[in-house]
Amino acid sequence: MGQEAAGIHLETSLGYLLKEASSALRVAMEEVLRPLGMTVTHYSCLELLAQRPGLSNSDLARGAFVTRQSMNVLVQALERDGYVTRSADAPVGKVLPTRLTPLGRRSLETASAAVRSVELRMLSGMTDAEQAQALRLLRSMVRSLRDGSDDS
Repeated sequence: MGQEAAGIHLETSLGYLLKEASSALRVAMEEVLRPLGMTVTHYSCLELLAQRPGLSNSDLARGAFVTRQSMNVLVQALERDGYVTRSADAPVGKVLPTRLTPLGRRSLETASAAVRSVELRMLSGMTDAEQAQALRLLRSMVRSLRDGSDDS
């Protein structure tokens, strides 16, 4: 019985497999984004702003799974390079909403096509029904972990 019974078996651990899939996806995304001068975080920031204009630095950091400090450095660089703009004055409190510029939109369009090709490659061995089921299952896992529920 001992520790072996309570341990995680990597060959059958769903959590480990999810981490491995996440890592493989990130590597594949970095490969297609690198020639465009982007990182996954850079791309994620632009995609978030396209879908949710005006997000704060904190919201962008949460959405891209990075620290606020890392996102602040990235947003400053994106603003300096003309991909995003922030108003000089905060409409509410201290939050400076960030928006894409036309250059940011054009860059995102190219990057989105590259990332979509990676996603299509990742899903190529699955039927539409299997893809829909995987989406439902992954959403359920995320919900369970965020809610703190233990529905074993």
